[in-house]
Order: sequence, then structure tokens, then C-alpha cells
Amino acid sequence: MRRLAADLAAIRVDHTDADEAITVSVDGVGRLLDVRLTQAIAMLSPSEFERVLVATAAAAVRRALGTRGQLIDEFNGQVNS
Repeated sequence: MRRLAADLAAIRVDHTDADEAITVSVDGVGRLLDVRLTQAIAMLSPSEFERVLVATAAAAVRRALGTRGQLIDEFNGQVNS
């Protein structure tokens, strides 16, 4: 159980949009940890920036929660076998 807790606490996912303008980092519960921007954001309109930021953050959260779910499934498989 302690190992699961440590593994869950260690989850950190970075996701970068296709144009490499925005990178978002989240933890295992989807909490925003960091947003990094490159000069490529200068090519985005305000509405494009908003769309790309939200989409990038959502992708990071999906990946983090997927990792979290996988760890929990593995743990449950070990406990229930």
C-alpha cells in the first residue's frame, strides 16, 4: 500500500502541443504544476492560445489519470490474486 501511495504521489506528466508552443505539467490527480511557453505562442491569436492551452492541459490530465488508473489496476490485481 505504501508503494502504491508513493507511486501515485510521484506521477508527473508533461504534455506539449503539436507546435511545441505550450507545455503543461500536471500531477497524478490532474493538478496544474507548470505551464511553459515558447516563442511559438507569438504566432497564435488570443483565441487560438486559449484553445491550445486548454487542449494541452486536458491531454496532460488524461495521461496522468490514465497512469494513475493503471497503477491502481496493477495494485488491485496483485492484492486480489
